[in-house]
Amino acid sequence: MTGPRTVLITGATDGHGRALAHRLAAEGTTLILHGRDPDKLARTADDIQTAHRVSRPRIMQADLAELAQVRRLASDVQAVTDRLDVLVSNAGIGAGHPDGRTRRTSADGYELRFAVNYLAGFLLTLDLLPLLRRSAPARIVNVASIGQHPLDLGDLMIERGYSGTRAYGQSKLAQIMSGFELAQRLPGAEVTVNSLHPATYMPTKIVLAEIGHHIDSIDDGVSATHRLVTDDAVAGVTGRFFDRTRDTRPNIQAYGEQARAELWRRSLELVDRAGVPL
Repeated sequence: MTGPRTVLITGATDGHGRALAHRLAAEGTTLILHGRDPDKLARTADDIQTAHRVSRPRIMQADLAELAQVRRLASDVQAVTDRLDVLVSNAGIGAGHPDGRTRRTSADGYELRFAVNYLAGFLLTLDLLPLLRRSAPARIVNVASIGQHPLDLGDLMIERGYSGTRAYGQSKLAQIMSGFELAQRLPGAEVTVNSLHPATYMPTKIVLAEIGHHIDSIDDGVSATHRLVTDDAVAGVTGRFFDRTRDTRPNIQAYGEQARAELWRRSLELVDRAGVPL
């Protein structure tokens, strides 16, 4: 690749996403930043420009709880760049506060954590895939979690036995499973697809609101994610799940070909992409 790497980070206005953006900007990366709050998004871009004396990152506002806005986000990204080297699917909501522990639904009527943490990234990835493939070798990095819960494929929206922890864990395992499935469908020399648990209980807004303390630092998480974004040592590595930097195994359901294929089929239907080839 010649010239600076172009990276899109979703959820770039707080915590891990914001810190990752700062680290990449300091290295000269061309950034496209996504956020839900337009004011925070603008401040983040201004802070990065000032701190690193670089061109102001492009900013893209969208609420990932509405699939129409996810589609618009993909269109906006394609309107401002002719290459995308890395998509970091980082945006998400946690298992409890500040988003609550009770079952809620997205603008499209889907269980909220499944919609924001998984379906939004799934659709954004599909819509940006042509741009990523034209930018080969490109990378998709899904910021998932070691906190996983098996999917009930007959009740993806958890209408029975709901808890925030279960919903969060299901959404994160869905990320990993669809990442494995997409990696099988794409040449690794063209686009790699990997997921990771960047760190445990970083001091992010979500973690502090829910449990009030942290274990790992944000720098720990940024270092692990940065490796998948930039390190030549993982070029061509695809279809993996990493616990920080350690290649590890997620929940056993991720290795069930039938379960992955069914999740993929259902996901395409939910985002109105059934029958559309990659």
